Amino acid sequence: MAFSRLLPSRSRLLSALLHTPGPIPIPAAHSAATPSSTPLAPFLRSFASASRRAGPSSRPRAVDIGARARQLQNRRLWSYGLAFACAGAFVVAVLATFQDQLVFYVTPTDALAKFAADPSKSRVRLGGLVLEGSVAHPSPSSPEIEFVVTDLITDVLVRYDGALPDLFREGHSVVVEGFLKPFTDDLRRDDGRKVADKARECACFLRGTEVLAKHDEKYMPKEVAEALERNKKQLEADAEAAASAAAKGMTVAAAAEGAKASS
Repeated sequence: MAFSRLLPSRSRLLSALLHTPGPIPIPAAHSAATPSSTPLAPFLRSFASASRRAGPSSRPRAVDIGARARQLQNRRLWSYGLAFACAGAFVVAVLATFQDQLVFYVTPTDALAKFAADPSKSRVRLGGLVLEGSVAHPSPSSPEIEFVVTDLITDVLVRYDGALPDLFREGHSVVVEGFLKPFTDDLRRDDGRKVADKARECACFLRGTEVLAKHDEKYMPKEVAEALERNKKQLEADAEAAASAAAKGMTVAAAAEGAKASS
């Protein structure tokens, strides 16, 4: 009877212990073996806290492949643009350096126009015909040779110090390389040769450094030959126009005289 009364009480006690929150008692032998009682406890605690702090940041981040590709493409485009810009600047610098050293064939008419536009750029290769009767020495004691180069419209006086080629002839083509220089009073002084008067009236003369007559008497650059042919046709047209005008004038004068005589 007493045992039967104690049984419900034990059941209620066991139920109360199971549903009541609280610390679970740890045996003394187990508590003595915890890390806090070991010499490595501080090291283990610091390692655990460091692992907890570094844990989330040590995870690998996701890589945006599209953004990385765009970045590489932009770098490549900038590299190409920089390379092309450097190449262009180099080409411009080279052309600017050698521009003054380039020498083109010009006629006397073109030479005077070039000198009037920019006297500083005076180096030319003058091509044309040696005017007949223009070759002479300025003075008996001077080694210089003076002659006139013409394109049938404009004459340019040339002063050259040196030996002329064997194929140099009056009335034939010639190419003279040199520098255009303004006339001085001594050069403009009349030496009695009427053939050079037209050339002395120009603003400049050519100080020759080299006379070219390399192949034969007909040697002439294409540009100069075309200019001479063009000037020749122009002179022929002007002569025909002048002759036509003169003939017309004579006809009018004859008609006027006839009308006067009949009256």
